[in-house]
Amino acid sequence: MGVDITVLVVDWAHVTDLAAENRLRVVQESAYADDDPDGDGDVVDGWVWPAAGSGRDWLGRYEFPGTLGSYKPHFWAAQCWENVRGAAGDGLRPALDEFLEGLIWWGPRPDVDAEHVDPGVFPSLEGLWRSGPLIVRGPATVERLRHRWHEAAPELEGLRVPYEELSGREPGQWVAGFEEFAELLTGWAEVVGEAERRGWGVIGLPI
Repeated sequence: MGVDITVLVVDWAHVTDLAAENRLRVVQESAYADDDPDGDGDVVDGWVWPAAGSGRDWLGRYEFPGTLGSYKPHFWAAQCWENVRGAAGDGLRPALDEFLEGLIWWGPRPDVDAEHVDPGVFPSLEGLWRSGPLIVRGPATVERLRHRWHEAAPELEGLRVPYEELSGREPGQWVAGFEEFAELLTGWAEVVGEAERRGWGVIGLPI
């Protein structure tokens, strides 16, 4: 069984109003439900919003196109950025460094892995259903990441040629080409942008 990730935008006030010891359980149980429009269990691409009146209007789920919920494309996108960032322009590198370090990249320091979790939201992870990647970003962090994406996006096309030369990916592999890399990053920009528009946070859980 591979490593999966479920990415949510969540009403931060609602989550933090829950008793701290119940938050993780409630978010996990609310991430999927029978009232989803894809209730037959198939994974759809893009946003999945709970049905009206479901009591779950405080979250939305984003399905990254072509990933089937797997975390592997996100890992390989981070690895490819690691491989090509030295060739990125001075306008792109710091912005995309911060954007990806806030979500899926382990950061520029080889001796310290970046944390993708804002503290104080889940006091304990003992109730986590599966081990794996965890992303917990509140509205303030979301706003910062969205700002960094706005700086990076206009410069991203300049990475096309270096990406094809330096990424180390082969055809048929996850995030092999620049278009797949850009599409995955654009998905994260969509998540961060929707959360910022609502004043919400972002949570990624290994379920």
